[in-house]
This record gives sequence, C-alpha cells and structure tokens, in this order.
Amino acid sequence: MKTITMKWALMGIAAATILFSCKKEKSEPAGCSISMTGLAGAYKLTALEYKASAAAKPVDYLAAMEACEKDDIITLKSDGTYQYSDQGTVCTPVKNDQGTWQVKGNTLTSDGTLNGTVASYDCKTMVYYVENSIVAGDRLTFTMVKQ
Repeated sequence: MKTITMKWALMGIAAATILFSCKKEKSEPAGCSISMTGLAGAYKLTALEYKASAAAKPVDYLAAMEACEKDDIITLKSDGTYQYSDQGTVCTPVKNDQGTWQVKGNTLTSDGTLNGTVASYDCKTMVYYVENSIVAGDRLTFTMVKQ
C-alpha cells in the first residue's frame, strides 16, 4: 500500500513540476508592434538628446528649442500620412506641415524630418535616433510620447 501511495505521490509531483515549470512567453501588448498601425497616433516630443560621439556627454537639445516648438504634435496615420501641428504656443510663422511616412523593420522614414531607427516602443513612448546627423559618429535621440 505504501508503494502505490508513494508512486502516486511521485507522479503527482512530476506532473505538477512539468505544468508549473513551463514559462509563458512574454508577448507584446496588442498593437504595440513597430509597424504602421502599431505606431499610428499623435505624439509630442518630450526629450531630444545629442551626443557628438559614443563617449561624449549627452546634451539636452530640447532645452535649446523655442517654447513654441516644444508643444507641437505630430500625428502619424496608419495610411502612411502624417500631420505636424503647431499646438499651444504658436510659432511665428506657424509651422504646420503634412506628408508621408513609413516604417520598415526598425527604420522610420518620411518626406520630412521624421527619419531614424526606432530603438524602443511600448505603445506609449517611442524612442528613435539618427546617427551621423551633424558629424560622423554622432547620435541624436528623440523621445516622443503619445497624447
């Protein structure tokens, strides 16, 4: 009797170990992919950092921007068009724009200034960078938050 009970207990432990040891794969939230539909939405620039080289100290370029530029919104539409709106404090002259954009893999391109490599995206914040924008080896990193 002890042998049968012991076998059932061992089988139960083995089954529980198998069931609970499997890790669930981490899946990205629905719609968070780096794609036209995943990135679609209205964004505001919240950080702009420049590094002259990999070893250089970062410089806050957002601080140097005019107040009227810091509250602007760019709306990326899933149909491949975008609209840049001069919001809040309006610049003189008004800086509204529109055009086309696309993303292939992690490469973001547009017929305007929205160009670079998407480093991260979590459905709320998109971070992308442009290398060699002013001098060879530099990096300009944009952080944009969905509104």
